Amino acid sequence: MAVRAVRGAVQLERDEAGHMDEQVGALLTAILERNDLTAEDLISIWFTATPDLHSDFPAAAARKLGIVDVPLICAQELDIEGAMPRVVRVLAHIESDRSRADIAHVYLGAAGALRKDIAQ
Repeated sequence: MAVRAVRGAVQLERDEAGHMDEQVGALLTAILERNDLTAEDLISIWFTATPDLHSDFPAAAARKLGIVDVPLICAQELDIEGAMPRVVRVLAHIESDRSRADIAHVYLGAAGALRKDIAQ
């Protein structure tokens, strides 16, 4: 079993805690499903949020999904002029038998424009 990293992102429509929980939850669920993972396969997850998101911690959505014994951390994304607003990004470290090339990186909705090279 190898340690791998999987990326993902989602753009929120608005800065509201319930909406963030819903969208980040959908992103995490998609990452798990598309990579045939369970919470047991997760090593740690980094979340970043653009500076315009203040309503909640993205990691709170993971806890609400039942991911309770995995180390999580949140950080603020760089405030770059012209960057896509209201984006939560994920970097999850996982245990998987998949090769790097077979990891499904998940960019939902408009966030797909962030990494057209790896978004699946």
